[in-house]
Amino acid sequence: MSFSSGFATALAGSKMETTLLFNTSSSSSSSSSSALFMKGVQSQLGQQIRVACKPNRNERNLRQSRRGVVRCEVAVDPSSASALEQLKASAPDRYTKERSSIVVIGLSVHTAPVEMREKLAIPEAEWQRAIGELCNLNHIEEAAVLSTCNRMEIYVVALSQHRGVKEVTEWMSKTSGIPVAELCEHRFLLYNKDATQHLFEVSAGLDSLVLGEGQILAQVKQVVKVGQGVVGFGRNISGLFKHAISVGKRVRTETNIAAGAVSVSSAAVELALMKLPESSHATARMLVIGAGKMGKLVIKHLVAKGCTKMVVVNRSEERVAAIREELNGVEIIYKPLSEMLSCAADADVVFTSTASEAPLFLKDHVQDFPPVEAAVGGLRLFIDISVPRNVGSCVADVETARVYNVDDLKEVVAANKEDRLRKAMEAQAIITEESKQFAAWRDSLETVPTIKKLRAYAERIRVAELDKCLSKMGDDISKKTRRAVDDLSRGIVNKLLHGPMQHLRCDGSDSRTLDETLENMHALNRMFGLETDTSLFEQKVRAKIEQNQK
Repeated sequence: MSFSSGFATALAGSKMETTLLFNTSSSSSSSSSSALFMKGVQSQLGQQIRVACKPNRNERNLRQSRRGVVRCEVAVDPSSASALEQLKASAPDRYTKERSSIVVIGLSVHTAPVEMREKLAIPEAEWQRAIGELCNLNHIEEAAVLSTCNRMEIYVVALSQHRGVKEVTEWMSKTSGIPVAELCEHRFLLYNKDATQHLFEVSAGLDSLVLGEGQILAQVKQVVKVGQGVVGFGRNISGLFKHAISVGKRVRTETNIAAGAVSVSSAAVELALMKLPESSHATARMLVIGAGKMGKLVIKHLVAKGCTKMVVVNRSEERVAAIREELNGVEIIYKPLSEMLSCAADADVVFTSTASEAPLFLKDHVQDFPPVEAAVGGLRLFIDISVPRNVGSCVADVETARVYNVDDLKEVVAANKEDRLRKAMEAQAIITEESKQFAAWRDSLETVPTIKKLRAYAERIRVAELDKCLSKMGDDISKKTRRAVDDLSRGIVNKLLHGPMQHLRCDGSDSRTLDETLENMHALNRMFGLETDTSLFEQKVRAKIEQNQK
């Protein structure tokens, strides 16, 4: 790439103009940062570069459509070749040759309240649509959505970290209705190795409220299942999530991280038992609303804790009947949704786990319920493990009721804090090892373009020399001879390329270091002139712009 093209590309962003444009109507802070950058360039090269800004007279249409646009021209002393090389290797080159980054933009139970997370939640049926919308953003190549009751995380491969984060944050604001400024207060941003390690910790259950939670691994698997065949769920993101699944399995196999409460559902049951008097555990009237995955787990954990009778409210009886058959010796009474309020009035503990987007219980519903007996604490417990919430926050205003949601499960987690830390340390060592292996795999992908270009370069030479040879042999040679000569040329090329190709392949599993592999790649690029005039970054951005303009 020429100096002027690289310099402009670095600073003009997605528009890729060959001239550097500044808007004179920008804020003072923007002007200040621009001035600081220019000052830095000048100080870096001494007096050998002169930067002058003046009105762009040659582009009248552009000036008319964008008032205040000025053109910055860079004049370089032709005798200062070293200064030019220095500039090429500095900030502008950092952008034009930057590598795509893996970025996670997320909000979780650790950083954002449930009120915000429920607005951001994306149903599984909408994940593919969300991936498509994210990949239509200018600086996003690949994407995945991990949306659960405890977290809403967007994983992307971004052409530019800063611009990519800005575009994704604006997309999240648009889809949720939450202002960007408010999102920025609660979001977390992680890049590359940190993003990789975070997903591995999530998959292993280290970032969950309950250490070793099993549901999150199933949810990570579902991301891969939903993403199969989706264009935006590309090689980097799919590779990241598949590796995360392997990490989650390995951590659970090699440590005792899954011992005790290992899911939100089991933690919900433990929380209920913590709040009830111990003498009432066997006699408390339990109601479970919703017989889906979460509801079924609640029922199983209740049974594991000694509960032998409960009422289950669900739309249809089929699921409840299937659970009843699976859990022999347990009295499970089915009630339709139309009887939900009367069932809640007769219950001491109410678990809710439905996909309803509107609250099932409000203050007006609960305040007229009969009081709970003193033997079970005198308070009716609502344990809501749904996002969006099934129990309105206003229910907490009722004196005889207590409401707990997924955020309150932290109390259960705190009960085993010391044990959590020990298990987390064991798991962290595995995650660190696996993170290095994933980084090695991703670094090895950098050599793929060089491998392709080297093969194409050798093939062009082979074909050209083969044509010369065959033309000298005349037109009367047989097909068998032609084929033999062609096979000979291919064999020679393949044997010559075998050594270089072996030194370009490195997945982190052999003794060859990645630094050595990348050094070999750069050496081959220089020796055979394989580097293109336009950087990969610029090619990708151009492709994105052309795609969005169609």
